[in-house]
Amino acid sequence: MNVDALDAKVVRFFTDNPRASVLEASRVLGVARATIQSRLDRMTEAGVISSWVPQPDPARFGFPVVAFCSLTINQDLGHDAVAEALAAIPELIEIHTVSGSSDLMARIAARSNLDLQRVLDAMIATRTVQRASSVIVLNTHFQGRTLRLLEAAASTPDS
Repeated sequence: MNVDALDAKVVRFFTDNPRASVLEASRVLGVARATIQSRLDRMTEAGVISSWVPQPDPARFGFPVVAFCSLTINQDLGHDAVAEALAAIPELIEIHTVSGSSDLMARIAARSNLDLQRVLDAMIATRTVQRASSVIVLNTHFQGRTLRLLEAAASTPDS
């Protein structure tokens, strides 16, 4: 889907003001309420806007350790079966099939380094993961930068 400058402004507004109403957005952006609503509906239907849910910060409720983990899986099971088995572990925040020397990449939240070891052991215990290699995040400089990408796409002429 092609997005334009107004789409980007609408998404920026709701990113900066997640609890605002469509009416408030129309007033601030100087656009008809129906236009704001139709833009939101169109972007939601196209999957440009994938969620309207809060994004809890694990560090703020007791999970300050973040790690990225490369997983080598039992190939006989397939990626979907492994992902289904790993989904039972709540500390696994994300899991992606990747190219390269590992099969999956996971983002994990843990209460401590010792707790991270427990999570890694739990993944191995599913018998779907053969090897796990983790790196602990020391500092996050930025994340979730999709809004800036959307704004750049809106300002780029069609190819």
